[in-house]
Amino acid sequence: MPELPGRDSPNAGEARETDAERRRRRARFLRELAEARELRDRVQPRRARTARLRHAMRMRTFRW
Repeated sequence: MPELPGRDSPNAGEARETDAERRRRRARFLRELAEARELRDRVQPRRARTARLRHAMRMRTFRW
């Protein structure tokens, strides 16, 4: 298994990113993911419709 940077290394303090940087990176990733989904929905409307129906069925049968 490959070693993760910043873990158990002598430069762990320098390699660690701040929480704000991590949140910014995560927010950018989620924005890009949503944009990619919108693009896919525009390009493949039939698949998007079936995915919406499938999600609605899952939510109707989900027990809170």
